[in-house]
Amino acid sequence: MKAEVYHLQINVRDAAVSLPFYRALLGYLECRTVYRSDTVAGFSGRGADIWIIATDPAHAGYGFHRKRTGLNHVALRVPERADVDRFRDEFMVPRTLGPLYRTPREFPEYRPGYYAVFFEDPDRLKLEVVHIPAAPGR
Repeated sequence: MKAEVYHLQINVRDAAVSLPFYRALLGYLECRTVYRSDTVAGFSGRGADIWIIATDPAHAGYGFHRKRTGLNHVALRVPERADVDRFRDEFMVPRTLGPLYRTPREFPEYRPGYYAVFFEDPDRLKLEVVHIPAAPGR
C-alpha cells in the first residue's frame, strides 16, 4: 500500500509570534490559508497540508531540541534551485533569519543536486527550503 504525507502539525509556544511567522513563510511559498483563528492556522499547497497550533499552556514549557525524540525538521520543496537562493534573499534576509550549517549549499551525500537552506522558526524548530532535481527518466 502506498501512502503520502497528508498533513503536518506544528505546535507553537507563542501564537502571537509564530502564527504571523508561518503566515508570512507559507504565504511566500504560495500555500493558501485554509483556516485562520487567533490560535490555529491551516495551510495547503502542492503537497501536505501544514497546521500551526498554539500549544496548550500546560504543555508550553521550554525544552524543545530537534535532536530529542520528536519532530526534527520540516522540509519545503521548491521547483528550481534558484528559488532556494531567492527565498534566502527575499524572505530570510529581511527578517534577519540566520541560515544554519553554512547554507544554502549542496548536499551530495543526500542526493545529487540536493540544494537547501536551513533555518529556525521562533520556537527553534528547524525548517528547510530545498530543491531536488527530478531523477533521470522522470
